[in-house]
Amino acid sequence: MELHITGDPAADQLLTDDAFALLTGMLLDQQVTMESAFAGPEKIRSRIGSIDPAAVAAYEPEAFVEVFKERPAVHRFPGSMAARVQALAETVQQEWNGDATQIWTQGGPDGKEVLRRLQALPGFGEQKAKIFLALLGKQCGLSAQGWREAAGHYGQEDAFLSVADIVDPESLVKVRASKQAAKAAAKQARG
Repeated sequence: MELHITGDPAADQLLTDDAFALLTGMLLDQQVTMESAFAGPEKIRSRIGSIDPAAVAAYEPEAFVEVFKERPAVHRFPGSMAARVQALAETVQQEWNGDATQIWTQGGPDGKEVLRRLQALPGFGEQKAKIFLALLGKQCGLSAQGWREAAGHYGQEDAFLSVADIVDPESLVKVRASKQAAKAAAKQARG
């Protein structure tokens, strides 16, 4: 498995190699482009020397906000997102022994249980958890029974709805188009 989300080989390699980096990228994926969100973990790693949950959780909070503000910024909302990343790191460190992969592997959980565990993480609502579950299943080799059903429409084969479906520049264009169509439909529904 090799992820191609950011257009930056170093950032994509970190996402491929480090489950916590991938989880952090998903957390950051709001109010910014997908590429920018998923490039965030590499920016953090290069600035503090680690993306390990223990190191991130232990980093002095005000200094961590400054890490987020450094140009190019990790996120357009540095204060709130730095706090969320640290809360996620603390949860992974305390509840999952610092190993993000345990969230989806410990005890051989089915898709529903993986979704429940993801939704219990700071900053992961239902939609974000379903998208991340689809990403695990479609690109990261997750074989938990029922993951597609638990991921809802994000788990469908040949859907181009989210980061879970981006494997190359062509699929990125398709995902962007479907997101724009969804936004337009939502705006029209609000009237």
